[in-house]
Amino acid sequence: MSSDNLDSTMSTSFPSRTSVLQACTTTSVLIAALGVTIRQLSHVASVEGWPVVDCSIEIPFGFQTWHIELITGLVVLISSCRYLLLQTWPDFAESSEAANQQVLSSLQPLDYLVVASLSGFSEELLFRGTMLPLLGVNWKSAVVVGIVFGLLHLGNGRKNSFAIWATFVGFAYGYATILSSSIIVPMASHAANNLVGGIIWRYTSKSSK
Repeated sequence: MSSDNLDSTMSTSFPSRTSVLQACTTTSVLIAALGVTIRQLSHVASVEGWPVVDCSIEIPFGFQTWHIELITGLVVLISSCRYLLLQTWPDFAESSEAANQQVLSSLQPLDYLVVASLSGFSEELLFRGTMLPLLGVNWKSAVVVGIVFGLLHLGNGRKNSFAIWATFVGFAYGYATILSSSIIVPMASHAANNLVGGIIWRYTSKSSK
C-alpha cells in the first residue's frame, strides 16, 4: 500500500466532526448533571441536619480578581510541563498524539473552544466541585481525586504515562481549588489548558495537516 493510500485510510478511520461534537456534548452533559445532582443532594442533606458536607458552600462559584493570576499561573505551568514532556517522554508523546487524533482531527478551530469549555466545566464540576469537598478540602483529598481523575483518562490510545500526567494535572487543579475556594478557577484553567494544547497540536502535528 502506498503512503498516500495509507494516509487516506488512517484519516477516514477517525470519527467525523459531528460524531465528536455529539460525543463530547453528551458526555459533558452527563458528567455535569452528575456533579450538579450530587452538589444539590449534599446541600439538601446538610440543611436537613445530616452529617454531610454542603459542596455548594465548601466550593462555590465565587470569583475574585486575584484568581486571574492563579488561573494564568496554572495555564503557564501545565502547558509548559506538557510541552517539556512531549519533547522528552516518547511514551507520553505517543499517548497524547493518539488521543488528539481521535478527538481533534476532524474538528474546526472554533470547535476546539467548544470542546475545551465543555470538558473544563463538566469535569471540574464533578471532580473538584463535588468529589473534593466530599472527601475533604485538603491536599490529601486533592491527591486522591487527582488519582481517580488520572485513571479515568486511560483508554483511546492513552497509556499509563498519560494517566500519570492527568493525575498531576488533577492534583494541580485540586490544589488551586483549595487555595481559591472557588470552582471557577479550575474550570477556567482546565478549559484554557485544553484549548492551548489543542491549538498547539493543530499547528505543529503532521497528523493534523
